[in-house]
Amino acid sequence: MDADVLIIGYGPTGATLAARLGQLGVKTLVIDREHEIYPLPRAAHFDHEIMRVWQRLGIADEIAPDTRPIGAYDFVNAAGQSLMRFESPIETPSAWQASFMFHQPGIEQALRRVVDKCQSVRVETGATFLDIRRNDGGGAVVSVMDGNGMREIEARYVVACDGASSPVRKALGVGQFDYGFDEPWLVVDVIVEGDDKKLPQIGMQFCVPSRPTTFMPMSPGRYRWEFMLKRGEVPADMLEDARITALLAPWRDLASFTLGRKAVYRFHGLVAQEWRKGNVLLAGDAAHQTPPFMGQGLCAGVRDAENLAWKLAEVFSGRAGDALLNTYQPEREPHVRSMIEAAIFMGRVVCVQDEAEAEKRDADMLAARKAAPGSAAIPPAPALSGGAFVASPLAGTLAAQTLRVIGGKAQRSDDVWPQGFIYAGFAAAARDAAARLPASVSIIDLDADSRGASLAAQLKAAQVEGALIRPDRYIQGTGPAANFFRRP
Repeated sequence: MDADVLIIGYGPTGATLAARLGQLGVKTLVIDREHEIYPLPRAAHFDHEIMRVWQRLGIADEIAPDTRPIGAYDFVNAAGQSLMRFESPIETPSAWQASFMFHQPGIEQALRRVVDKCQSVRVETGATFLDIRRNDGGGAVVSVMDGNGMREIEARYVVACDGASSPVRKALGVGQFDYGFDEPWLVVDVIVEGDDKKLPQIGMQFCVPSRPTTFMPMSPGRYRWEFMLKRGEVPADMLEDARITALLAPWRDLASFTLGRKAVYRFHGLVAQEWRKGNVLLAGDAAHQTPPFMGQGLCAGVRDAENLAWKLAEVFSGRAGDALLNTYQPEREPHVRSMIEAAIFMGRVVCVQDEAEAEKRDADMLAARKAAPGSAAIPPAPALSGGAFVASPLAGTLAAQTLRVIGGKAQRSDDVWPQGFIYAGFAAAARDAAARLPASVSIIDLDADSRGASLAAQLKAAQVEGALIRPDRYIQGTGPAANFFRRP
């Protein structure tokens, strides 16, 4: 075997997976057809859970200059009235701000620097996927083309992180569920020169039937506009500088800026029907695509990577069988679908181009706001379920991370606690767990360890004495250690 795990695609999903597998000592090979990181931003938002994943990779401080916390998301009509407004919660279970806008190339560079330090990970760029077949030995054989011609790579498992058009998914013959949401939008990124304080510092959706428009602050000094194409408009025409200049004209008196990127995308809602086929798994956009209105496209791919990384490591360590990987899609797909459906709901609010329909939408939504004034909190991500979770209070939710400030520096509990499985409980439960659970599970006594104050509060609120916490920091289940004598 050339590798235990072959990752095809070296974008944010593939790089996060490679870095996590490298941390866990799994022999990994990453291939990508491109030699360099795509130099322009594509994704624009990630949430607290993703920052927590990247925190565990050690890049949270490094990527800070490429991020901007975002506090609110407002949907306004043509008259400037707020149809609905979401406020970011002040506290999150990850002990990070709820939402961040960011500059994607900077994040990818940071992730690749982590991978470069991982002794068990090798990266080969300029290698294009051609085909895949099952290996009689139980793995897979992948044909690639690189500068030296065609060759084959053998791996026990293959993870396709090769994007929305995924050649691997197509080679496997995996179909997709289509939500029937398919809209073309012009995306324009700009770099502000000088003062940008007059520009909105929150995310905004302009629900204007003559031209639905999205505005987003990105990393410091960068902003994004997205303009929905009208029926009959040609994408190539919309990319002309004169058209873009006209669309941005209303904003020119607020700041001076230069064009950084322009592209026309079709926003889709798609989910692959099979995320695992034999020893091949799909992750990121290869497995699912979402419209951008919730800012969850990249987040979903990173969550896939985190879900897969520890499970693959458990299989290679011998602590779990191959069947553990069968829990990947049952755990992740419902979560992904809920995010896609929420994004499509928001998209249908924004994308109304009929004047009469927009007038009715405005009346209905303004009446709803009058009945329940104020802003709503951004809906929390739903809990995971099924798969490897044990039915119990808090199962499938993120274990709360504690933030402390020591000597003027922030310290978070994930940075000081072990990376693997943890049983965290109050004194008696922790003692019982130490006697029952295998040595590979670290025991935390929450009565004795103040670094777990937030987790202790979470468990007390649910009236449970302890929790088994997975390496991805989801709670597998709660209760006494006897519930978890054997892991899946």
